[in-house]
Amino acid sequence: MIHSILVANRGEIARRVFRTCRELGISTVAVHSDADAEAPHVREADAAVRLPGSAPGDTYLRGDLIVAAALAAGADAVHPGYGFLSENAGFARAVQNAGLVWIGPPPAAIDAMASKTAAKKLLGEAGVPLLAPLDPGEIRETDLPVLVKAAAGGGGRGMRVVRELTALDGELAAARAEAAAAFGDGEVFVEPYIERGRHVEVQVLADAHGGVWALGTRDCSLQRRHQKVIEEAPAPGLGTEVLRTLERAAVAAARTVDYVGAGTVEFLVTADGRPCFLEMNARLQVEHPVTECVFGLDLVAHQIRVAEGDPLPPDGPPPVRGHAVEARLYAEDPARDWQPQTGRLWRLEVPGDVRVDSGVADGCEIGVHYDPMLAKVIAWAPDRPAAVRKLTRALERAAVHGPVTNRDLLVASLRHPDFDPARLDTGFYARNLAELTAPGAGDDTVHALLAAALAAAVRDEAGRPRVAARVGGWRNLASAPACRRYADAAGDEHEVRYRWGRGGTLVPEAAPGVRVVSARPEEVVLETGGVRRRYPVAVYGDRVFVGRHAFTALPRLAEPRTAAEPGSLLAQLPGTVVRLAEGVRVGAHVTAGQPLLWLEAMKMEHRVVAPTDGRVSALHVVAGQQVEVGTLLAVVTA
Repeated sequence: MIHSILVANRGEIARRVFRTCRELGISTVAVHSDADAEAPHVREADAAVRLPGSAPGDTYLRGDLIVAAALAAGADAVHPGYGFLSENAGFARAVQNAGLVWIGPPPAAIDAMASKTAAKKLLGEAGVPLLAPLDPGEIRETDLPVLVKAAAGGGGRGMRVVRELTALDGELAAARAEAAAAFGDGEVFVEPYIERGRHVEVQVLADAHGGVWALGTRDCSLQRRHQKVIEEAPAPGLGTEVLRTLERAAVAAARTVDYVGAGTVEFLVTADGRPCFLEMNARLQVEHPVTECVFGLDLVAHQIRVAEGDPLPPDGPPPVRGHAVEARLYAEDPARDWQPQTGRLWRLEVPGDVRVDSGVADGCEIGVHYDPMLAKVIAWAPDRPAAVRKLTRALERAAVHGPVTNRDLLVASLRHPDFDPARLDTGFYARNLAELTAPGAGDDTVHALLAAALAAAVRDEAGRPRVAARVGGWRNLASAPACRRYADAAGDEHEVRYRWGRGGTLVPEAAPGVRVVSARPEEVVLETGGVRRRYPVAVYGDRVFVGRHAFTALPRLAEPRTAAEPGSLLAQLPGTVVRLAEGVRVGAHVTAGQPLLWLEAMKMEHRVVAPTDGRVSALHVVAGQQVEVGTLLAVVTA
C-alpha cells in the first residue's frame, strides 16, 4: 500500500494528483522552485520541498534533487505528472533504485517509446499502421508538403511543416537546433504531411498482469503550433471500422512494449479515414479529463492502484456515456502570433456546471518560466451539441481578470461552423485564425467602455467630501462633458464622454439610443432599443475589466513617450535568445519577414523577423542572453 506520494511536477497536474490522493487517504508531498514558493500546489500539499532556483533545468528537471526530496519527506512513491521528467526512463530507474514506487510505465517501455523513429520501426513490425519516414536527401517536389519532427520529446517542439523544397535544409537545421535545446537530442526525421488530417488518440490503461484497456478515443485536432487547444471524447464522426482499427492498434502498441499504467497512443486519421500511428505518450495526458468524464473513471486512482499491484477489473471498462469537451485557457494573445502573456491574475472564476482543473488561484503571478496554461475547462453532457453549448457559455461568462488570454478565441472556435465532426482537422487555425480573432458583428466594446467610464465617475463622486451648500455654482451655459481615456487589449486608445444630469444622473455623450438605467462602481446597467444589459466592472489599479473586456485607464493628459529608432526590434516578452539565424550580423542584408533570431519563453519559441527589406545596422544580443520586455534586440535600416 502506498501511504505518501511526491508529485514531481507543478501547477495543474500536481493539484490534480493531490485531489485524488486526498480522496484515497494518501498524504502528499510537493516540490517547488523559488518562483513557485507560494503556488497553490505547494499550499495544498501536506509537505513541500524547495528546489533552489527558478529555471526548469535547475529545478523540476533535476531528478537527483527530486529523489532526494522524496526520501527526505518520507514519501514512498513518486508520480511524475506530465511534461518535465514524466517520460525520462533514467529518472524512473533512479526512483526505483531509491526504493520508491514509480507510478508510471516500466523504464523499458519508456525507452521503447522515447524515440519516435525507433517506436515507429518497432510498432510497424507489430502491424500498427503508420506513415513511412522519408529520406531527407531523396525528397522531391512531388513529396511535398512534408513534416520535420524531433525524434525525442513532444509539445510541438522541433516540428516544422515544409512546403517548398528550397526551405527544407533550413527547416531541418532549425528543427535540430530547437530539439537539441528542448530535449538534449537533436535527432529529427521527415514524414509526409497530411493535409486536413485529424489528430485522434486512444487512452490505454494496463496492469502488471497482462490486462489492457482501450478507453475510447479523443479528438485533439484543434491545435496551435502543433499544441492542443480543444479536445473532446469520444472522437466524433468516425466510422465503426475506423474506431475498431484505432483501438486494436493502441492495444497492440501497449502489449508490444509490455506497458503498465496509463498512456496514450496518438494517430493521424487521413481525410479518407486511414489511421496512421504518430507516437505513444508514456504518461498521463493533459486532456485525460474528457476520458474520465465519459467513462466515469478516475485515471489517477487507477494509476495508483496499478502501481500497488492491483489488476484491472476483469469485466473491462464501463461503457461510454455522453460527450465531453475540454478547452485550454492560456495566457496568450492569439492575434499576436500566440504571444504568451505575463502579469498578475487577479481573478479566475468559471460559472456553470463544468469542471475546472487549474494550477493558479486569484492573486497568482504568471511568470516566464513555465507553460502559460491557466486552466482546463471541461463540460460533459448527454450529447456533443449540449456539451459544446455548455462549455461555450461557461467560457463566455467566465471572469478572467489578468493578462490577455485566448478565452474569446475559444468561444469563437466552439461556435465556428467548421467545429463540426465532418470538418475537424489540424489546419483549423491556419485557415480561420484571422476570422476568429476579428471583432464580431455583435461586439459591445463601445458599451463596455461606457460602463467603465460611468462606474469610475460614480466611484470618484462617492469619494468626494460632501458640503452643506454650494455657493456660486449657477451658470447659464452647459459645462463641458467629462472625458475618460482607455486603451484596449490591442493598444488602441478610446475616449468616453459623459455629463452629470439633474438629480445626479449620468448622461453619455455621442451614444444615441443608450440610456443609463443605473450606475454603481461594480456594475452599470444600460438600455438600448428597450433591451437592458448588465455590465459588471472590476478595477485593479489602472486595469479595468468589464465583462469579457479588458481596458487600461489612461491619464487625462497623454504622457511623453520614448521614441524608438525606425526599424528597431524590441523584445515583446521576457525570455532567452536561443539562437541567431545563420548569416545574421551587422551589415547583413535581409528581406521583410526573414527570421533574425528566436526567443524562448514559457516553453515556446518565438521568431523575431525583419520588419522590412534592408540592412542589419545594429545587433544588441547574443545567443543565451536573457532579455526583458522592451529590450532592443536589433535594428534593420530600410
